[in-house]
Amino acid sequence: MGIQHRLTSAILGDVREVNVWLPDGYAASTDRYPVVYLLDGAVDQDFRHIAGLGSLASLSWTFGPFIVVGVQTRNRHAELTPPATDPRYVAAFPKRGGAARFRRFLLQEVMPFVEQRYRTGTRRAIMGESLAGLFVVDALLTEPTAFREYIAISPGLWWDDRRWVGTAADAGLARAKGVRLFLAVADEGGTMQDGVDRLRTMIDRLPAGRVTLRYAEYRATATHATVYHGAAEAALRWLLPAPPFDNGPTPWFMIDGASPPAR
Repeated sequence: MGIQHRLTSAILGDVREVNVWLPDGYAASTDRYPVVYLLDGAVDQDFRHIAGLGSLASLSWTFGPFIVVGVQTRNRHAELTPPATDPRYVAAFPKRGGAARFRRFLLQEVMPFVEQRYRTGTRRAIMGESLAGLFVVDALLTEPTAFREYIAISPGLWWDDRRWVGTAADAGLARAKGVRLFLAVADEGGTMQDGVDRLRTMIDRLPAGRVTLRYAEYRATATHATVYHGAAEAALRWLLPAPPFDNGPTPWFMIDGASPPAR
């Protein structure tokens, strides 16, 4: 299903599994490819089913080829959450608030490691579900130029009783330019849906061209436990559309110097 690396991290102080799936034709080409950085990306986490979507793209050409980089998490509460101030969350999650550290690991160690070894293009996406979806949104609000696409599926925006929505978040979004966000929810409702709705309102207030939002609801068809795979496929089909084989617009992958597949 891919190539497994063991990356020694000075930032985290341990060794992490980094799994790389390459699209069909990679070895025989000189093309550069977009990269989807997948949180919870160990083999026993979400790597295999998202790599399977990459394989589907290679088989069907109904959406474009890309590299999947799965990055292992261990303590998700510690590594994927921003700081909390609500006393209930402070008490319930004694190990929390390490998102900034894990983000530095991703940007300063994982990405250079991957880019030195593989033919990556200029497009980077980050994908996650649940607390990893919260991390994706937090990355958008704090590092809006680090990625071109952000995929947050059923993100845990209930975190810290939604206190992350505020002046700092507005300031982060104000620095975004030309990024796209795929945001999906299942049947969670409650504070989680409210957090998602608040984020949508913030994005709606932005000037055109900063954040393009695609919002998908799966309330009637999916639960928090079942939404990920189908929503991930929808996100990738939107963000990495199939290349045209006529005289239409320039295909997205030719931006990075790739050439169209044979038919």
